[in-house]
Amino acid sequence: MDVSESTFQSAVIDRSHTLPVVVDFWAEWRGPCRQLGQLLERAAAARAGSVELVKLDVDANPGLAQAFQVQGIPAVKAFRDGRVVSEFVGLQPPAAIDQFLDALLPSKADALVEQGDEASLRAALELEPGRSDAAVPLARMLLSQGDPAEARQLLSGVAGSFAADGLLSRIELGERGEPDLTEAFAAIDQGEHQRALDLLLEALTTADGARDDIRRVIVGILEELGVEDPLARDSRRRLAAALY
Repeated sequence: MDVSESTFQSAVIDRSHTLPVVVDFWAEWRGPCRQLGQLLERAAAARAGSVELVKLDVDANPGLAQAFQVQGIPAVKAFRDGRVVSEFVGLQPPAAIDQFLDALLPSKADALVEQGDEASLRAALELEPGRSDAAVPLARMLLSQGDPAEARQLLSGVAGSFAADGLLSRIELGERGEPDLTEAFAAIDQGEHQRALDLLLEALTTADGARDDIRRVIVGILEELGVEDPLARDSRRRLAAALY
């Protein structure tokens, strides 16, 4: 499919939120562009339904070529969730093209995490131990089932995740029982983030020995809300004021 400046937003940016879109920046007069185009079409057809290939004529759409810093052709850029996630320039052999496209597709672990049930999350962790987007929801399930020990074990194997750190601190705070954060934890479980954050921020001001654990619980909630969430933005400001 050919795209232009008028259709790029819908055909590439918007569409890439559903599946990966590969854009072939090309020109008719350039021989390697025609060769690469044929290779890309065959490789994309072999993955029908998993990845979408579109072609953009740089001569007819110089604004887009400039916007995406296309300095040599053929140039190929892969879009996912509205942004470029992978790219290459120049004619490539079929094996390299296959590798490029396959890297855009969900792994088996990705598919298991997407399913989200306990068995699938456990299977995902067997494939990719320490994966936070599998360990955190599974640990929540275990916690709700009254098994904080296994939840703790899962979370201790996750690195670089504020959500995992926050849930681990919640387990430790719950086991200590001081300060009493039962109401705040119940609000978290019920999805009442505003109430949970209000209660945790209030507790932060007086809980001398537990301040760092409470802070981690709050930060974990903020990570899950996302940086653009209005509640998260306001709560970050309140957290900074409470700490400093």
